[in-house]
Amino acid sequence: MKIQVLGPLSAEVNGGSLVPTAGKPRQILSLLALYPGRVMPVPTLMEEIWGTEPPQSALTTLQTYILQLRRHLGTAMGPDAPGRAKEVLATRHGGYLLQIPPECVDVHEYERLVTEGRSAFEAGDDEASADRFRRALELWRGPALVDVRVGPVLSIEVMRLEESRLGTVERRIDADLRLGRHSELIAELAELTARYPHHEGLHSQAMVALYRSGRQASALAVYRKLRIRLIEELGVEPSPQLQRLHHAMLSVDPQLDVVAGARRTSTFDLYAA
Repeated sequence: MKIQVLGPLSAEVNGGSLVPTAGKPRQILSLLALYPGRVMPVPTLMEEIWGTEPPQSALTTLQTYILQLRRHLGTAMGPDAPGRAKEVLATRHGGYLLQIPPECVDVHEYERLVTEGRSAFEAGDDEASADRFRRALELWRGPALVDVRVGPVLSIEVMRLEESRLGTVERRIDADLRLGRHSELIAELAELTARYPHHEGLHSQAMVALYRSGRQASALAVYRKLRIRLIEELGVEPSPQLQRLHHAMLSVDPQLDVVAGARRTSTFDLYAA
């Protein structure tokens, strides 16, 4: 079985899709897929589908949705596997679970690669770190569960995944900056800072990439625009780290030219207190 949630929902067995067309069964499949091998309690599934006010028929309706998913699963598995659908989408006391290995779901492969990337970064292997983060990000085919109508439980999961994705992008850029790839990053960072106009970490990376590419004026302009935006829209000044980075650029601090120094830190924390 192969399930993908990092983009449109996809679930296949032997090349056959088991994704239902109806919205609520898609929600159930998505939630079970995020936690393979773990029992998803009935109340959690009900909350995802109906919120805090499930109908009186909620339990019976949920059981119907599970039966529909098993039928899809059984059809995809083929006639040579009678009864297997009930073993894969299993009933347990108080809930249901997908009995499949975690590596069958793309999000778990993504998280494994991110963990490896972090370990490589901490160990000083920037090449391996950038590679693992890049491979993790290549698993994304669009926003998480973009074609699933999410309820209160899945919406939190989607938010968590999207925050993780952005953090992984930032860490990958940190590794690339340490490898001296600043000129290659300028266009990507211009797009990212436009998409996330208040994100100080991405702006700090854009400033460093421009500065190390011999574009000090452009780097300072990034800071000025961000400061004006933060003051006018949020009523705050840039963080102390970003202010110190700005001052370092004004004074042409030679530390800014150090690509991969001894300190294992993010670009944003180059001038942390």
